[in-house]
Amino acid sequence: MEFPPIPSWDGLHPLIIHFPIALLLAAPLFVIVGVFWKKHGFAFLVAGLLLMAMGTAAAYVSVETGEAAAELADRTPELNPVLSHHQKLADRTRLVFTGLTALLAVLVFVPALLKKEMKRTLALPLFAVFLLLYAGGAVLLANTAHNGGRLVHEFGVRALVPPAPQAPASAPAGTTP
Repeated sequence: MEFPPIPSWDGLHPLIIHFPIALLLAAPLFVIVGVFWKKHGFAFLVAGLLLMAMGTAAAYVSVETGEAAAELADRTPELNPVLSHHQKLADRTRLVFTGLTALLAVLVFVPALLKKEMKRTLALPLFAVFLLLYAGGAVLLANTAHNGGRLVHEFGVRALVPPAPQAPASAPAGTTP
């Protein structure tokens, strides 16, 4: 059995793009559990931070593969503004989640330096502000994904993936080659 070849860098975008979307949309669930579950809260906060870090790293790869794929797209006057808007949203999304990941790292690890009373007083309001900012980032992420979906489903933009090799046709039963 022969496997199809791995796509080149400019053909990887459709394979990569779903990782940051899934990881970045799942991460705040871990943060919420971490904020409210006292016994294992820190572990959930760290897990949320790791999901965000992986999702943000995947966003960097997604933007790079998307830029490579965009160079090969058949440009039309209708496609160009949507593609340009998608690229701007992707860059902004990557930047926002880089900042949010850094902010969560501060919120998770800096309280270890604070007195216990200060932690209790500041934790809930700071995480509430973080989650509100995160909601804005999630809306931006969804808008970026929607515009990417428009490129595929409305304008027919496809990744250049080489076709899978065809197996040789077998001879009909009862005949000899």
